[in-house]
Amino acid sequence: MTRTNRGAEGISGRVIFADFFQQDARKNLSAKIATLLLAVSILSVSLNANAALISYTGDGGVGLVYSSVSDVTWTQDANLLATLETTLGYSTAINAIIAASPVINDTPNFYDIPANSGQHSVTVSDFSAGGYASWFGAKAFVGYLNSINYGGSSQWRLPTSNQIFAYNGTAGNELGQLIYSELGGTPGNNIPNTATFNNEQAYAYWSGTEYAPTPSSAWFWYTFTGEQSINYKGFQGFAWAVSPGQVSAVPLPATSWFMLTGLLGFLGLKRFKKQSLGR
Repeated sequence: MTRTNRGAEGISGRVIFADFFQQDARKNLSAKIATLLLAVSILSVSLNANAALISYTGDGGVGLVYSSVSDVTWTQDANLLATLETTLGYSTAINAIIAASPVINDTPNFYDIPANSGQHSVTVSDFSAGGYASWFGAKAFVGYLNSINYGGSSQWRLPTSNQIFAYNGTAGNELGQLIYSELGGTPGNNIPNTATFNNEQAYAYWSGTEYAPTPSSAWFWYTFTGEQSINYKGFQGFAWAVSPGQVSAVPLPATSWFMLTGLLGFLGLKRFKKQSLGR
């Protein structure tokens, strides 16, 4: 996992098991079933050290991370916009985003086009290379993810804010909960660099929540200090998308056990028949 500057080293676990179907045919089938089911139950999800984040592969082979604390799914790539700029080409990516979300609705303010209209027409000036985007560009980016059903979801959005200044990881602040409750972050320090996510940026991320007293601003999370504040919507930061609930949820362990029990039972029956015919 990479990001723009250093952080705490992540930890990960690996479970490696042998191919049981290559073992001696005379070995006890029930022992093989029990061992294989144990291995599969461990591999069915990949848990981080806090056991609150579940990493898995979504539709299209993309990495997703489910947060049980906030009950949302994050893109595993914390700077997915920059990754799209690289893979598609900067101009192609930005034009595709604008085509998918040409207008962003908000509370009327002077950043609107026309001013105070409650609508902002997204342009290339809302983006800069490296994944930077204005609040409007960030909103357009998640709109683009919805248009392509990224990872199997069409409900991507920016994280919510609980509209509390300073170091806060309480309910309603999805970035704060992620950093403080699940990644082990501490006030005044960079976002932890763990194995759970890629491309974390120790700078600042937009929330989707406007600042009610001055709607020309929106809530912002500074990942180099672990602090929540506000910034003008025209300022360019990073966008990290979330989707409600668990997207393309991995099978429950019980389901995996049922499927494997049936499969291995079938193989055992097949071997029994083969042995019976050979008598």
